[in-house]
Amino acid sequence: MDLRRSRPALAAAAVVLAFACPAAARGDAVTDWDSHANAAIFSTGPAAHEAVLSTAMVHGAVYDAVNAIARGYQDYLPTAPAPRWYSQDAAAATAAFQVVSQLVPKQTMALQEHYDTSLAAIADGPAKAGGIAVGEAAAKAMLEKRANDGRGGPFTFVQGTAPGEWRASPPRFDLGLDPSPWVGNVTPFLVPDVRMLRVDGPDRLRSRAYARDFNEVKSLGSLTSTTRTADQTMAAIFWQAQPGALYGGVMRSLSSRFGLTTAENARLFAMASLAAADGAIGCWKAKYHWLFWRPIDAIHEAATDGNRRTRADRDWKALFDPATATVPPLATPGFPDHPAGHGCVSSATLRAIRDFFGTDRIEFDITSSRFPEQPRHFERFSDALEEVIDARVWGGIHFRNAVEAGAKLGRKVARWERKHYFRRVWGR
Repeated sequence: MDLRRSRPALAAAAVVLAFACPAAARGDAVTDWDSHANAAIFSTGPAAHEAVLSTAMVHGAVYDAVNAIARGYQDYLPTAPAPRWYSQDAAAATAAFQVVSQLVPKQTMALQEHYDTSLAAIADGPAKAGGIAVGEAAAKAMLEKRANDGRGGPFTFVQGTAPGEWRASPPRFDLGLDPSPWVGNVTPFLVPDVRMLRVDGPDRLRSRAYARDFNEVKSLGSLTSTTRTADQTMAAIFWQAQPGALYGGVMRSLSSRFGLTTAENARLFAMASLAAADGAIGCWKAKYHWLFWRPIDAIHEAATDGNRRTRADRDWKALFDPATATVPPLATPGFPDHPAGHGCVSSATLRAIRDFFGTDRIEFDITSSRFPEQPRHFERFSDALEEVIDARVWGGIHFRNAVEAGAKLGRKVARWERKHYFRRVWGR
């Protein structure tokens, strides 16, 4: 099936029926191993901008393994075609298991149990053995390709004290600085050069635009805000979760609703996760280029910014403060403001999902670990992105310009992916 032709019509019909006729839960090796891989990756407590790199490796390998059998679309990494009767599920499970067990070796025992269960559900024989071999080859290719890609490389923090310069923010100095600052130096998954993703910098401190954003976050993002609504408070906290978990759940739900095949799932998850990874890489490269201060520091030190439209408040605290009752505790992150990471990753991911389905207008629910029993509902992918942008301001941790810049960066990633990857190949 050519999804670029069929998905718009399918999605338009599904919008009407999706919530009147919920789809029965279904899964295959791709969706199952998205859950298994995320559980293993998140178990080590990585920063979100590091976790997306691992998820991209898993789903890139899974896609190449399944696509080698199903064919019809561009490889991500060069892959030899395999017989169409090989087991796609065996290929997907093997590729995922091999990659994630190398990335998170402490989880190998649990992953082995999941892998054994996956293989036990597939009839023994040449199709299963062939699928396993294809999965092993795809995993090997991915691990070799990313072996020296800059992950975990050396990094020197540069903090300042002058107006506008980034510095560690109160009150949780004990949380430390960015645990994965090197992400911006990692080789991108999609774009040939991370510099292609550079976005404009923060507003000038003396500008009206800066003052507008300053006063907005000062009012709406305050721990004791009287202008932020209860729903805005919930939304701000809701989105402070691993993007892989947030959007993985959305994609598994959409897969069930639309009855996606194993090959379609492999392409959907690869498109989203690879875009997310480049969103993070481009974002962190830009963050440590611009080195712009966070709202809490800007508000505390506003008397020094040279802008007559801003007023300092040395006692101001953000909603994202340990005093806010949620687990894990909230705080201003220990890395620069501009551009906003969630804006970069969410924009790239949601646009990639939209590109897969060929339409923005699909209703869906999204669940957060912060409020597991209270999903939020959206009518369009773009509606969710708009709330992400607002939520970072409501949380008091970003200027609006930073989140909008992140969304622009994510849009660049998705546009590049749409033009250069996962394209239909006829006659393969």
